[in-house]
Amino acid sequence: MSGYQSHKLRDSQCRAAKPKEKLYRLRDGGGLSLDILVSGSKVWRYGYRIHEKQKTFTIGNYPDVSLGEARTSRDGARKLVSQGIDPSQQKQVERRQILEHSFKAIADTWLEQNKAGWSDKHYQRIESAFRRDVYPIIGSRMVSEIEAPEIIPLIMNISGRGSVNQAQRTKGFISQVFDYALVHGKCSRNPAKDLNLSMLLPKTVSRHYAAITEPKELAKLLRAVDDYQGSITVKSALQLAPLTMARPAEITNAEWIEIDFESATWTIPAKRRKLPMHLKEANRPQDTHIVPLCSQALVILENIRQYTGMGKFIFPSPRGNSRALSNNALRTALRNMGYTNEQMTAHGFRGVASTLLNEQGFRTKIIEAQLAHKLKSSVEASYNHAEYLDERRDMLNQWGDYLESLKVGAEIVPFKQKARI
Repeated sequence: MSGYQSHKLRDSQCRAAKPKEKLYRLRDGGGLSLDILVSGSKVWRYGYRIHEKQKTFTIGNYPDVSLGEARTSRDGARKLVSQGIDPSQQKQVERRQILEHSFKAIADTWLEQNKAGWSDKHYQRIESAFRRDVYPIIGSRMVSEIEAPEIIPLIMNISGRGSVNQAQRTKGFISQVFDYALVHGKCSRNPAKDLNLSMLLPKTVSRHYAAITEPKELAKLLRAVDDYQGSITVKSALQLAPLTMARPAEITNAEWIEIDFESATWTIPAKRRKLPMHLKEANRPQDTHIVPLCSQALVILENIRQYTGMGKFIFPSPRGNSRALSNNALRTALRNMGYTNEQMTAHGFRGVASTLLNEQGFRTKIIEAQLAHKLKSSVEASYNHAEYLDERRDMLNQWGDYLESLKVGAEIVPFKQKARI
C-alpha cells in the first residue's frame, strides 16, 4: 500500500479555483498540491521530508503545467527523495548545467577567448549580431540539444530585414561557436553545417566599392579633385589615394615619420594595417607594408609638408593637429564634388587601379601585393614583401604617368607596362 490517497483533484477543480484573501491549497495527495495565491496565480508544489527537514519543491504554474504533468513531476521528485537526493538541490544543479552549457554561455566564452586576436570593430559586429538575433532564439538552449531547424528562423529573420549578407555571416559565426563547443566536449556535432543557405536565402549579387574605371570619366574625376576648393589636407589626401592604392584609413592616418623622401617609400606599420589584432599589437617590422612613391606622389607630399610638416600627421584633422583626418572627410568631399556613393568612393580608387592595371597586363600578384591583400601562404607573403618592391615601383611609376596624362587631356592610349607577364 502507498499509505496515502492520491489523484484527489480533477482538472475542473483546478480551473474553477478562485483567489481568496489568503493563500489556500488544493491537495491532490502524495505531497502534491495546487496553491492558489492571492494574486490569482496557481502553483504546483510538492511537499517532502528529507534529512529530517520538511521542504517544498516548486513544479510550475497551472495551467502551463497540467494536472497530469504535475503528477509526473511529483513522482520523479518522490523517486529522488527515496534515493536520498533533494529534488530542489537537483533542480538547481540542472539549472547551473543548462546555464554553463547553453549556447549563450559557450558563445560568450568563445568571444572572450578570441577577442584579443580581433579588431574591436569585428568583435562588436559578432557580439551585436548574437545579442540582437541569436540569443533571443537559441541563447538559453543547451548547445548539445540544438538542431538545425531551430537555427533556420533566426537566419530567416535577418534575411527578412533585407540583410542577406548579414544572415550568411551570422550563420558562419554560429557554426564557429559549435565547432568550439565540439572541441571542448560540449556537443557531439555542429548542426549549423547541416544548413544549406542556397536553399533558404535569395540570390544576391556581390557589390564592390563604387569606382570609375572608364578613362574619360576617370580624367574628369582627377581634374575635379585638383579643382577641389575645400581643405588642402582633404584635397591632398584625395590626390594621393589613386597614386598609392592604399586604403583610405591608411592615408588619412599617415604620419610624417613613415615617409622616406630619399628612398621614395612610405612604410605603413603593422599597427595601422588591416591585420588581425595580435599582429597589430606585435607591430613587427616584417608585417609592414612598403608603398613605393611615384614622382607625382612625392610632389603632393612635398606640397602638403609646408602646411603640416611640423606635426605628427600628414593629414591632420581640422579640429586640431593632434588628431588625424576623418575617413568620412574623403567621402564628404567626393559628395561635394557631385559624386554619389553609387558612383565613386574613397576606397574605390583601389578598384580603379586594380581594374585598369589588370587590363594592361600587369601581373596579378604584383597588383595584389600593392593592394596589400591577404596572400594564401606565408611563403608568398614573404616573397611579395621582399622581392616585389622593384616591380611595384615600376608599375606605380607608369601608373602615375598614365593618370597625369589623363588629367592634362592627352590622347588616351593604353600605357605599356614593363613588368613581366
